[in-house]
Amino acid sequence: MRTDVNTLGEFGLIEHLTRAFPLNNPSSIKGVGDDAAVIDNGPFCTVVSTDMLVEGIHFDLAYMPLKHLGYKAVVVNLSDIYAMNAFPRQITVSIAISNRFSVEALDELYAGIHAACEAYGVDLVGGDTTSAPKGMVISITAIGQCEKELLTYRNGARVGDLICITGDLGAAYLGLQLLEREKQIWQENPGIQPDLEDQKYAIGRQLKPEARRDMIEVFRKVGLKPTAMIDISDGLASEIFHICKQSRVGALVEESGIPMHPEAELLALKFKLDPATCALNGGEDYELLFTIDPADVEKVKYLPEIYIAGEILDAKDGIKLNTKGGNLHDLKAQGWVHF
Repeated sequence: MRTDVNTLGEFGLIEHLTRAFPLNNPSSIKGVGDDAAVIDNGPFCTVVSTDMLVEGIHFDLAYMPLKHLGYKAVVVNLSDIYAMNAFPRQITVSIAISNRFSVEALDELYAGIHAACEAYGVDLVGGDTTSAPKGMVISITAIGQCEKELLTYRNGARVGDLICITGDLGAAYLGLQLLEREKQIWQENPGIQPDLEDQKYAIGRQLKPEARRDMIEVFRKVGLKPTAMIDISDGLASEIFHICKQSRVGALVEESGIPMHPEAELLALKFKLDPATCALNGGEDYELLFTIDPADVEKVKYLPEIYIAGEILDAKDGIKLNTKGGNLHDLKAQGWVHF
């Protein structure tokens, strides 16, 4: 019997492959199933996360400069560490490359990695390089640190908690649509210069995202510990489902509370796309989705770039979206599908 991996999906496949791996060491606090693994390290915990980027699946060098790729590859891993309410300290970088990449090309890639390390105060401490039959694969492991009592998982949301979102959503997806459109036009007419319509914001969100270290620093300053948290990499709807599944709760998301940049909204309409759908399902925003105890609302109410977008419900109430028109729908998770 042969089972296609597509029938399980990314998270179903991970669950299937790792179900026979119990945590046997007392220092292994959290294994597979969150943004990062957690290892007991005395008064602190070590937090570890790994991401792999594959050419043709996660990035396209037709429009992704190698320096930007190096920067983004680091940032997407650091975002997972911040999503645990922790601070990244080190990374390792492993690459597999075909013979089409020169030393100069790899210098560009590593210049981006170096820029990200400097921007976020992390050290490159190791990795591996090997050959590949075609293209490029980048695998980065991020290692972070957090006080035990401040670690935040996906499974802590409670009924009555408020749902909060940082920054704005949907622009990275729309930037990708614009780049893909221009690539297609260029392939059909190589003499035509790309017209990016002066959409620096959306394209910047796609090519050079930033992780929300500033938010974790703000949480420390105001004494806020979220009850649950995840980074928004696969789309807001998908991440809501992850928190609800891990916390065994339901949720009500207010469409009016989902933050979008005005330029992204206009770009969505230009592409004849529903802005809310882009924000809910686009992905690659690397913002933070977190829940807070209602008693902490005063701590976030006046903080910039934090938006209250809903409430945690009892599991039996399901996961709902309240539209701007006042209609209640079951929320659908249609974000990035890995298989």
